[in-house]
Amino acid sequence: MFFHRHRRRFGRKRHSHIVPRLLAAAGCILLLGGGAYFILHRDTHTEPASGENADIVISQDNPSTDTNTQESASASEASGTEALLMDSPAAEVIASARLLAAGYDYDAAIELLRSAEEYAEDPLLMEELASYETAKDSLVQVKVSEVTHVFFHSLIWDPAKAFDGEPDQDGYNQVMTTVDEFKKIIQTMYDKGYVLVRLHDLAYETTDENGNPVMKAGTILLPEGKIPFVMSQDDLCYYPYMNGDGFARRIVVGADGKPTCEMILEDGSVSTGSYDLVPILEDFIQEHPDFSYKGARAVLAFTGYEGILGYRTSPSAYADSDTLEEDRQTAASVAQCLRDHGWELASHSWGHLNLGEVEWDRFQSDTDKWESEVESLIGETDIILFPFGSDIGDWHPYSMDNDRFAYLHAAGFRYFCNVDSNQYWVQIGDDWFRQGRRNLDGYRLWQDMITEDISARRLEDLFHAEDIFDPARPTPVPDM
Repeated sequence: MFFHRHRRRFGRKRHSHIVPRLLAAAGCILLLGGGAYFILHRDTHTEPASGENADIVISQDNPSTDTNTQESASASEASGTEALLMDSPAAEVIASARLLAAGYDYDAAIELLRSAEEYAEDPLLMEELASYETAKDSLVQVKVSEVTHVFFHSLIWDPAKAFDGEPDQDGYNQVMTTVDEFKKIIQTMYDKGYVLVRLHDLAYETTDENGNPVMKAGTILLPEGKIPFVMSQDDLCYYPYMNGDGFARRIVVGADGKPTCEMILEDGSVSTGSYDLVPILEDFIQEHPDFSYKGARAVLAFTGYEGILGYRTSPSAYADSDTLEEDRQTAASVAQCLRDHGWELASHSWGHLNLGEVEWDRFQSDTDKWESEVESLIGETDIILFPFGSDIGDWHPYSMDNDRFAYLHAAGFRYFCNVDSNQYWVQIGDDWFRQGRRNLDGYRLWQDMITEDISARRLEDLFHAEDIFDPARPTPVPDM
């Protein structure tokens, strides 16, 4: 069975005026969304020790040492600021700018405010503008070579069903993460100052003075103390073997236009909600916009032979399905929804193969199938996350002498990610980017827990494994 080889992958591999209608629409979205509280109450936000949101809050001089007096003064000031905002004719513009600034996009926030010429005499708008310019000047450039990349598989919503003593239990226990663990991980990382960035933020393809394609390190600017990281999710396919085992069924477009999930409940009914990584992360960023750099989301990787996003898409696997074309169209629309909301899409190969070891003919046919059956649905894809954590070469930089690299490069891939247990591992080539990823699953959590020497633990920079590990897991977690 596929699952039995699939689950063995880890453990061993290492904005000119503002158009009023647009503003009104943006304002409605902001006020209706969960982010409205963050935007309208930014001056009442208590700053964590690590400095979260320090870049969008105007500092207060001579703070009172009397707690009650300080809290009363802060509440009064916040109430006054809110009243000013609600009365300001520029309220919608300011609200939109605040959301941009919350995601560290000060250039866009400043441009938006400056372009609102009809509100140029509004003192609150001028105050906002000055605060963003000051915050922008304090940003620090990130070292791309020191950006970690963490990844997950589909999240376990119902541990009782996943860990039910059936043969698949051990595989789930090893390579999957529970919803409870994932929520604790992102909350802990947020509290420590981590900020989600795109893989494409780290490096970008351009041309040199001779017109030749070159890869350049990206410029990421964050407040002092913030820590950038990349996130990805493998196998976003919802394979048949997962049916009835406590996982979401597929990704759909919600009533709000955002990606969400379907879950089949115990009585057979279908519920739509935050049952897996995509909608859970969307919810978290809605509440904490400063967890995402300029709207960044995670990288989502698909195989092709069992379909993508929970929809059947492969003619070779479902040639007799009456719903094949409908499923393909739905998968394409859901994929576009994901792109529109900042998610990056990637290949995980068509057949979930070890691309470094599979015979050459199959390597070629697998790459061609991905292009014809998956990329044709979801659009151009330049990221590949290697299955099984493997690679198509050793630690040396890629070269065109490597036939497999040359073939993938010709197919349009420029970002290549393996699995590596180091905190960070980055290579930037002539016109390619390479990064190691860290699995945050049952096996890795368990290994950190049983490693008594804290200095030898591999996840301690992110969190303390004992604070994350789900007690619903059977122990010990196997290494298969």
